[in-house]
Amino acid sequence: MARLTPAEARERTDADAVLLDVREAGEWTAGHAPGAVHAPLSGLAAGASLPPGAADRPLVVICHSGRRSREAAALLTARGLDAVDVVGGMTAWRAAGLAVTAGGTAG
Repeated sequence: MARLTPAEARERTDADAVLLDVREAGEWTAGHAPGAVHAPLSGLAAGASLPPGAADRPLVVICHSGRRSREAAALLTARGLDAVDVVGGMTAWRAAGLAVTAGGTAG
């Protein structure tokens, strides 16, 4: 399965992909990438659908450190979707100096 650096993920989401954040609600509201869509791994693993606007686009999956995003990308790929994950998750995203926003409604 393909894995992207945070910079590669930002480029891909600027182009055509959706950044899918699979962390839990508290983590999401504490800070997420602008434009990201929230879909916790716990819901996806239980069979939840993707949020509107994410189902028909390539997915770049992110979590805190990369473990859950790798699991989610594998799960989504098994569903026939185009999904890759971000190496190092939001920890690496922040370390790369990429934008983070706090607040917002958890999905």
